[in-house]
Amino acid sequence: MRGNPIRGMGYLFKGFKLLPEPGIRTFVIIPLVINTLLFVVAISLLVSQFGGWVDYFLSYLPDWSWLSLLHWLLWPLFALLVILVVYYTFTLVTNFIAAPFNGVLSEKVEQRLRGERVTDEGFKALVAMIPAAIAREFAKLAYFIPRFLFVLIVSFIPVVNLIAPVLWFAFGAWMMAIQYCDYPMDNNKVSFKDMRRLLKQDRLTALGFGGLIQMVAVVPLINFLIMPVAVIGATYYWVEEYAADE
Repeated sequence: MRGNPIRGMGYLFKGFKLLPEPGIRTFVIIPLVINTLLFVVAISLLVSQFGGWVDYFLSYLPDWSWLSLLHWLLWPLFALLVILVVYYTFTLVTNFIAAPFNGVLSEKVEQRLRGERVTDEGFKALVAMIPAAIAREFAKLAYFIPRFLFVLIVSFIPVVNLIAPVLWFAFGAWMMAIQYCDYPMDNNKVSFKDMRRLLKQDRLTALGFGGLIQMVAVVPLINFLIMPVAVIGATYYWVEEYAADE
């Protein structure tokens, strides 16, 4: 595979560096608030319902005494399943709600980096972006679901599921790269299909970028900033890797 994962990680660090700039931070506020509120809801729901959900999945196993060991073996697997479902569900919901605002943030960052307007400005332009942004999120969802189900099924296949942790990480890294790189590319009229093709050309760079997003997303306090930082980093990624070739 082509690309450089270290270079990909570097774009996220650039996102952190640009975050506090006066001309950028105004457009960070709404994505930051959305991400924080929904993250708090997700954690609260997970803490309050976690045990009940895991027991619900285990209740489908036959209640035979000799299967008691199986319950203990499957508990960690079902616990991981609950965490993954909650994580990806709330990630999808957050991205649907924040998509138009992330598009505006990406536009402002690209203007800052390239010194030229990307799309029309103003409140009307933001309103006009909403249907297209939501439609783009549905395209990502259609791409996401079958791959998520494939990795989920693999996680339940004996022996084969030994590689499940690697698959989950690679899958999450790839989806994070697609999720955030799509904002600047959508602003520049790059189709969803072409966006995936561009990322595949240097897949390791994309996996480095998306993989670091995943890791930072579990760091307390910093994870509240991950959405706007990832949008800014993805815009850097677009400008430095692809925009020069337009």
